[in-house]
Amino acid sequence: MKQRYLEVTYRKGKPIAAYLYLPRDIGTTATRTEDAGHGLRVDYDAKGNVLGIELTAPGVVTAEQLNDVLTRLGQAPLQSAEWAPLEAA
Repeated sequence: MKQRYLEVTYRKGKPIAAYLYLPRDIGTTATRTEDAGHGLRVDYDAKGNVLGIELTAPGVVTAEQLNDVLTRLGQAPLQSAEWAPLEAA
């Protein structure tokens, strides 16, 4: 996967889970997960590369909180279009 994207799971019109997929090689799997606070969990592969960020409470997490984690991980902040699926909810 070459570009990141946010996948949101809804139940009865409300977001119940979300995952921000980050660029990675096809077939790469997570071997370690770390709590990043604010309902965010970061997945890493065996080499320590960041694969994605799970939003366990997407209705509560803010774009600013997610951007703080992305910045700490050396990733670019979200663009408004990337956050739009959650903002619409």
